[in-house]
Amino acid sequence: MEAAEFLLSNIRRDVERSQEVVANAVELLKGGATIPFIARYRKERTGGMDETVIRKIADRLEYYQQLQERKDTILKSIESQGKLTDELKKQVVECVDKAVLEDIYLPYKPKHKTRASVAREKGLEPLADIMMTEKPGQKSKEYLATPFVNEEKGVESIEEAIAGARDIIAERISDDAVIRGWVRTITANNGILKSMVMPDFKDVKTKYSNYYDISEPLKSAPSHRILAIRRGNKEDVLHWKLQVDEEYIVKRIEEMTLGKQELLFKDEIIAAANDSYGRLMSLSIAAEVFMAAVEKAEAEAIGVFSINLRNLLLAPPAGSRGIIGIDPGFRTGCKVAVVDEMGDFKEFRTIYPTAPKNDLAGSEMILLELIRKYKPELIAIGNGTGSRETDQFVKLMLKKNKLTIHSMVVSEAGASVYSASELAGKEYPDLDLTARGAISIAHRLQDPLAELVKIDPKSIGVGQYQHDVNQKELKKSLELTVESCVNFVGVDLNTASTVLLKHVSGIGPQIAENIVKYRTENGKFKGRKELKEVPKLGPKAFEQCAGFLKVPDSNNPLDNSTIHPESYNVVEKIAGDLGVKVKDLMGNNELIEKIKPENYAQEAGAMTLRDIIAELRKPGRDPRKEFKSVEFSSEINDIKDLAVGVVLTGTVTNVTNFGAFVDIGVHQDGLIHISQLSDKFVKSPYDIVSVGDTVTVEVLSVDIERKRIGIKNLTGRKKQVPRSFDS
Repeated sequence: MEAAEFLLSNIRRDVERSQEVVANAVELLKGGATIPFIARYRKERTGGMDETVIRKIADRLEYYQQLQERKDTILKSIESQGKLTDELKKQVVECVDKAVLEDIYLPYKPKHKTRASVAREKGLEPLADIMMTEKPGQKSKEYLATPFVNEEKGVESIEEAIAGARDIIAERISDDAVIRGWVRTITANNGILKSMVMPDFKDVKTKYSNYYDISEPLKSAPSHRILAIRRGNKEDVLHWKLQVDEEYIVKRIEEMTLGKQELLFKDEIIAAANDSYGRLMSLSIAAEVFMAAVEKAEAEAIGVFSINLRNLLLAPPAGSRGIIGIDPGFRTGCKVAVVDEMGDFKEFRTIYPTAPKNDLAGSEMILLELIRKYKPELIAIGNGTGSRETDQFVKLMLKKNKLTIHSMVVSEAGASVYSASELAGKEYPDLDLTARGAISIAHRLQDPLAELVKIDPKSIGVGQYQHDVNQKELKKSLELTVESCVNFVGVDLNTASTVLLKHVSGIGPQIAENIVKYRTENGKFKGRKELKEVPKLGPKAFEQCAGFLKVPDSNNPLDNSTIHPESYNVVEKIAGDLGVKVKDLMGNNELIEKIKPENYAQEAGAMTLRDIIAELRKPGRDPRKEFKSVEFSSEINDIKDLAVGVVLTGTVTNVTNFGAFVDIGVHQDGLIHISQLSDKFVKSPYDIVSVGDTVTVEVLSVDIERKRIGIKNLTGRKKQVPRSFDS
């Protein structure tokens, strides 16, 4: 089987799709097409695969390409040793697993000095061969071993000769791909993970206290626990081991080595099998298996981060509304920034409504002045230090002055990172870090996606153990998530920043800068076609990006839709057949009902036509949910105010495999354990809640010392008879 055919065959098996659509997807990916572009505009070629499947194909393509490169290296190495047989080559070529490939290569891999290599230098390899094949008969062990006693080579006795040969056999057993693979599998499937506290921390409370003495099957251990144990081990607080039935494993290794044959040196081979497992395999394979579990846990953690990031990026935007952003604080005051409905910064002030100054009157006067001057519709308050006190002050001020403006607390995670960034310096060169932070808080309420793309996703804080996982894989996954979200929503070509544009399919940093520069020099884009005038934006880039870039004021109404320019002729033909102009067709459901897709089968595939018709019904619609403001209880401001049974409204800030964290307005998120998310069994928290969701919760437990709040989700439950805070 050719390498290309082998690659496609394996990817097809992994994703469970037909060979044809997998081959098409691989061809598109190799040709430079992005995942969002393939998912939206090449459905006919991929059978309508979504981004998840296409991403898996891309991942497996990379995996098998790396595997092939490793195979080539291994084959060259074995061949250079003169040990490459047809059977061995077949094993390597047909291998589909990196770990198994390394097992096959292990006997031929150059090694550092070992007991076996020392024995080989002493000329004991032939004796090892004899011991592995000699049946009981006329010759004794002493007779067979005597010729290998050689004082010049350092073999001074028969016992030393046999011991050296036994070391060679032990290494052969350890290097046997079948045996090693079996030991790895049995360890992974049956191993019990034990986590224990290091002696120095036995009587010390740490964040790893829950892991001081645990024991559970590795196979079923949750990812967050594995990552916590690994981190605790790195910090020398914990140590771990994998417990297995060693007696059973060694017995099976003996059987696999000896088979059914009776050998003269049977006892020595059994000893070699014991030595092979105990000295050469047990620790290294336990480490391999644990690291494989860690890699799986890392993949899950990265998946958690990506899901949460997606939900945060796609949070409902407040849209074109004037907003006052407040970055709360105590000693240094609360930083206040005003942005207009277009997001342009207007004014910055500092107020001191909190301790130690408690200047309520002066702070109220400044806010009222800004409200009268700019007429904002919303006030966004960061959820950092002083947020509850600031939120209370703002609510009382609005109520006192009978103002209908809504105020709400928003996450300020990453705002300080943005404030100190080079990008923030370019955007607001005349403002200090505190002013930039307040502007960012206002912007993330106005359009979360446009603002959050400016921040390193790792700084947003919606994952678990994100600093402990493979940083390269995390970065790759998060970049793909941001790209997916930006392209899902689409981008206004005439208002988008460079940082937003660079995530659009087919663009990247350089073309994004060229687009903004072209816009600055030539004014607003008049239509999508004008993109072709941008330096370095060639036909391929245009194909990839055009459908995701919208031009609301274009003479061609299709430029403000998700319909790709390559399909404009289809829409024009449909409109012509209905006797109307394209602009009169868009949004006109009465006319759209008259479209007969079968009449346009020559122009476009069925799935593309279905997407075109869906877009014609609601052209240019923002796919994100409708914006709703959330208000916390005014009576509860601190963890000390909580009591078991109190019912509150909160916002989901983070979702993990074990539950969801909810901001209930007391400076410390509460945890809804997975068992408290629903009346029914919950396989995954993501089936119930997402980051940004508004939920009603009941307090189950409060641990003030450890700052832990246990809560129960009431949203969506059949029976809700909670008591209020006042009852």
